[in-house]
Amino acid sequence: TSEMLQKICIRNLVRKYCRGVTAERKVQLQQKAVASAVFGGKKVGYPQSINQPFVDTRLKENDVNPKVLQLIHGEKIKYVTPVIKYDRNGFKARDRLLVLTQSSAYVVEMAKIKQKIDYATLKGISTSNLGDGIVVIHVPEDNKQKGDVILQCEHIFETVTKLCMLANKQNLVKVVQGSLQFHVGSGKEGTMVFTVGQEPQVFKAKNGQLTVV
Repeated sequence: TSEMLQKICIRNLVRKYCRGVTAERKVQLQQKAVASAVFGGKKVGYPQSINQPFVDTRLKENDVNPKVLQLIHGEKIKYVTPVIKYDRNGFKARDRLLVLTQSSAYVVEMAKIKQKIDYATLKGISTSNLGDGIVVIHVPEDNKQKGDVILQCEHIFETVTKLCMLANKQNLVKVVQGSLQFHVGSGKEGTMVFTVGQEPQVFKAKNGQLTVV
């Protein structure tokens, strides 16, 4: 009887807790569960991020240029964050916005959309196991795309989690060690190398590889 009552009591407590969870809290828990599955035990800095709630968006919709809003009219904006985008060839750093809608990801420069990635065509998302904020969005090798997108995000765990959940492609996120290959365009590939150093840096090495410290 005691064992039966314990089970009933636990079920009642769980039911009471679940019914008391707000819609906002439920979304937060769902996102954190995905982040745990993707990054748990794999990436430096993840344990320290667990108690930091994810925000709905880092920038509001009215922070996005009106011309861009017109171009993506009809798609509900779900998340916007500032990023640094690295050119695929010379690796020059450029300030951009990453805008995530219900169906696509946009890399935005001021009033221009520099690249649109439909979630349906997204091939993968890669980041390193170290404490950097680099994320590579892998796209199809076709004439519609310029190549894979190399971004640096301040809130890497939040941004990657939002992206993979909106795209419904959590199983395509890879946390790599050492290096990764990315598509440059015209059938060419580039190499990104991850290493440890005294200060964080992202630069083009003498051998032409993008090096992330």
